[in-house]
Amino acid sequence: MKKQVTIAVLTSCLILVSCTQDQLPENSSENLQLTTLQDSQRLLSIDEVNAQIHEALHSREGFDWSRASDQLIWSATVHGDNLLTIGYGEKGQSFRLTKSTQLNNTKEAIINSILQQESSSREEALFEDDAILNVIDVSVKELSTIVALRARGDIRYLEPNGYSFFNNEAYPQNQRSSSGCDMSGDNLNSNDFRTVAPGALVSWTYDEHNIEQAWALSTGAGITVGLIDTGVSQSQPLLGAAFNDGWSTGRSIQKFGTFIDSPWWWSNNYDGPHDKCGHGTGMGATIAAPRNDNNMPVGVAYNSNLISYRATEDVVLNDYHERKGVKDALIQLGNNNSVKIISMSIGYPWSIGNVRDAVKYAHNRGKLIFAAGGTSTTFTNWYPVIFPASMNETIAVTGITDDGNYTQCDTCHDGSEIEFTIVMERDNNNGRTGTVLGFYDGDTKYVGGSSVATATTAGIAALVWSKHPNWSRSQVLDRMRQSSEFYPNKSSTKGYGNIDALQAVQ
Repeated sequence: MKKQVTIAVLTSCLILVSCTQDQLPENSSENLQLTTLQDSQRLLSIDEVNAQIHEALHSREGFDWSRASDQLIWSATVHGDNLLTIGYGEKGQSFRLTKSTQLNNTKEAIINSILQQESSSREEALFEDDAILNVIDVSVKELSTIVALRARGDIRYLEPNGYSFFNNEAYPQNQRSSSGCDMSGDNLNSNDFRTVAPGALVSWTYDEHNIEQAWALSTGAGITVGLIDTGVSQSQPLLGAAFNDGWSTGRSIQKFGTFIDSPWWWSNNYDGPHDKCGHGTGMGATIAAPRNDNNMPVGVAYNSNLISYRATEDVVLNDYHERKGVKDALIQLGNNNSVKIISMSIGYPWSIGNVRDAVKYAHNRGKLIFAAGGTSTTFTNWYPVIFPASMNETIAVTGITDDGNYTQCDTCHDGSEIEFTIVMERDNNNGRTGTVLGFYDGDTKYVGGSSVATATTAGIAALVWSKHPNWSRSQVLDRMRQSSEFYPNKSSTKGYGNIDALQAVQ
């Protein structure tokens, strides 16, 4: 945007220097209009696209593709392998539970419009047609196609989902891809855990929420939690073959993969269910690590079932395959009747249409969805609550320190969307956060941020639902709110505050 403004100013100066008022040609206004039109039809460079996004992100409104110009959407689409995601239908028609002739006719009319504008075949233009969400992924090369589509009244959004904002000089790929990833273990300070029968380690953070006391009434048995993250490690047997061990019995862990590991949007190279980052392993361990005699950290709901999805490469949903992977995982978990709770410690600074539609679908299917309010990185340390925690259909969680004053953790985001807080960081910091199982057999680790706060809250929800298996999602959520420190009031940035797990299960 700055480059465009500079060009416009220089152009005006040149006109004024070379011509007096009397010397201006009669058609100067027409020339200026032609210049403006030509500039609006110019393909913006990646730097120019990012400059406009960057400016909007730092504004009060934030960034949203619906407020972007045709030129910006088209330029980002072209730079994103010509991939455009279209959410079709009327407002609120994110998905379909039954076949709809009206929606099918709408979709076909949109596709035919694209074929006409692009002079392409259906095979060339249509990449994916979602079976449940009212979403298609198409190939678009022409600005005229964007203009024609935005003029329609039956399209909810157009988003260049192949475009990676952070993959540029300011946010290089090799830096972004490690976001939230760490497979190394940590030696735990003896002040950061207690040992309970039959020989499991209880994180100091649990004491801040009376989680151990809650175990006398509920351990999460019979409840299945779905985890959408980077998967769980195949090198950690306590989240594998030894998931049923010690006092954790009669339960199951399942692992799936919806992430495609490829720079090419058309690839179908699914990467499998196993974590290659470390983040998902920490979240899975926080929720459901077994209680046994191995002197390893125990999970909040140590008798719950766990279904893990490797849907992302890391915690930032900046890649087309990550967005598609999360969308597909939400749909599959939404269709799984055994799943009550979904935990998502992942996100992005602005809304992603197909993921948003999938969240709404899973929510419609009765799932209680917890999402991280945001943990700072070099990309987002100035940003409020991120997507999808910013949605009404999710429950946003953030982390605070143990100073007793609800001080935001060093890397956590907060805001009006936050529902709950979890104490997960020592006030003097020193890297001492929540203690969890590590990536490899025998490893332990410190994990912090709104990520572990979200997984902890999902575990507490499993304790409540296990105690009251016939309750609805609303009843479980209401009990969690009523058991929080600020209830019935709500803080403008910290929601209902810290949850008392013991009170919640009584």
